[in-house]
Amino acid sequence: MMNEKLKGHLFVFAAYILFAVNIPISKYLLPTHVTPEALTIMRMAFGCVMFWITSLFTAKEHVPLKDIGLLFVCGMFGIAVNQGLFINGLSLTSPLDASIITTGGPVFVMILAALILKEPITRMKAFGVLLGLCGALLLVLHSANVEAEQASSLGGNLMIVSSSLSYSLYLVLSRPLVARYSSVTIMKWMFLFATLALVPFTFQDVIDAPAFNREVLDYKELTAIFFVLFGATFLPYLFLPPAQKRIRPTTVSMYNYVQPIVASLIAILIGQDTLNFPVVVSAVFVFVGVYLVTQSKSRADVERELTVDD
Repeated sequence: MMNEKLKGHLFVFAAYILFAVNIPISKYLLPTHVTPEALTIMRMAFGCVMFWITSLFTAKEHVPLKDIGLLFVCGMFGIAVNQGLFINGLSLTSPLDASIITTGGPVFVMILAALILKEPITRMKAFGVLLGLCGALLLVLHSANVEAEQASSLGGNLMIVSSSLSYSLYLVLSRPLVARYSSVTIMKWMFLFATLALVPFTFQDVIDAPAFNREVLDYKELTAIFFVLFGATFLPYLFLPPAQKRIRPTTVSMYNYVQPIVASLIAILIGQDTLNFPVVVSAVFVFVGVYLVTQSKSRADVERELTVDD
């Protein structure tokens, strides 16, 4: 059991490291090289093609119509709405505002899991989420003097909030699916529905993207695009369902707090920043928070205790 949970933590940790690396690379690409709409649909279409090709080499799984409907809903909330709103919101608001807002993700997941999955909100879980939130906010606000110079907007902030809520809802709704199907089966349908929903409105943005209309190809530009498509889309979404199968939605969402930690460590490694006290304290808060949420009682634990008492 512990080995399975460890695998889940490793899968989600790898996914969120890739998401973290994606942030500076996407900032480099937007909007000079590609528009937010173009990058969003390229990620969806690439993921769709990759997961369907991968499915040709994996065991076939029959998906009944009722689960196809749930996969459609998860594809909209987990990919189309989440990615579309976040990329567009990021282009309208400051990275500081976006970073602060996304730290609310685990709080949203904890509440939604309690309402939909009847997962208990224990004192340990609530304290763990709060501790992780404090750690992430400490790191984000530590860099406020740099980020605050960039403009923000109410519309952009609302998009980021909606994106975070959308992804939180996906993490909770997809729990039954990850228990029944492989990550390839889940993602090939989710990415297909997301692509079909948005490609009519965004196809022209890809054709008009500056990156694809230069007389001389910029290989740095193309390498960055490839990383976003393969390293920050296909691989993380391949890793997330196995993680969701092994650990609870609130625990998965807690790794959202790892992103600013990883981003700071990358900046330190490449010489853009130095290791300092706020970074160390933030990392301790985040990982202790993740540990507390992991150790908190699940719905199954509570039901087992009630059965024993009876």
